[in-house]
Amino acid sequence: MPRLILHHHDPSPFAEKIRLVLGIKGLEWASVQVPMIMPKPDLTMLTGGYRKAPVLQIDADIYCDTMLIAREIEARYPDPTLFPRGCSGLAYALGCWSDKAFFNPGAALSMGENVGIPQEILDDRFSFFNFMDFSRIADEMPHSYAQFQAHAQLLEDELNAIATPFIMGDDPSWIDVLAYFPVWMASANIPRAKELLAPFPAISAWSGRMESIGRGRRTDVAAPEAHTIAASAEPAPGDGVADNPFHDFRAGDRVRVTPDDYGFDPVEGELVTLNTQRITVQRDAGKLGKLGVHFPRAGYRVEAA
Repeated sequence: MPRLILHHHDPSPFAEKIRLVLGIKGLEWASVQVPMIMPKPDLTMLTGGYRKAPVLQIDADIYCDTMLIAREIEARYPDPTLFPRGCSGLAYALGCWSDKAFFNPGAALSMGENVGIPQEILDDRFSFFNFMDFSRIADEMPHSYAQFQAHAQLLEDELNAIATPFIMGDDPSWIDVLAYFPVWMASANIPRAKELLAPFPAISAWSGRMESIGRGRRTDVAAPEAHTIAASAEPAPGDGVADNPFHDFRAGDRVRVTPDDYGFDPVEGELVTLNTQRITVQRDAGKLGKLGVHFPRAGYRVEAA
């Protein structure tokens, strides 16, 4: 099988989701560290502009967004599954809850309460996290604490209602990963995390089980090695553009793909796949040759370039 190369930085809570997936599946993977803030030239050379971490590289194919990365890893390495009892639809839908409703107040607390954050990181996040009003972040701290605990209570209630080690049974699933990563972020970045999570003993016990999963078998590599791998391969052929009465895109169209939540850095290329699950563009990456850049359909805007 081709090598899995994860472009990430260790403090990233979203990257922690994929590191957990690699641990659940017991996979070997290569780690390329990217900067926490822009510029990220080694990453954007591959993506064409997308800056969020993590990004998964498999030869000359570049997978953006944790939803799609999880889907791709599951397709290539289905055992053990991330979706016991056929829960994939529910699991992917819960991503909207974890990535926004649960993550956003935790991110606000991490930024507002962690006085040790370097100024250059704060400046970068001021422009990146458009869902935060940084002029009011101090005033919003009580609300952010309340919202984080409200969503933690939902998780606590679910954990108390089940009689299994993990949410979907005896083994961890994508749902566990989604629920865990805001807790992991809070524990790592919020000074009052112990006090914040104290009312939730079931979360504490379950978090210990999540942490014990491990993170697969990691090898650290430098970005030039990953670039060499991309340059020596060809991207997978696209699946074409599915018929749909609600758009008029055709395979081969020049398009621009942009996240619709935050981090509005567009990627342009030739459209080779468009359906209800995936968007893929192929782009000329100069000395790296032609690359395929993949996005989930949910959460991304496609427009004529």
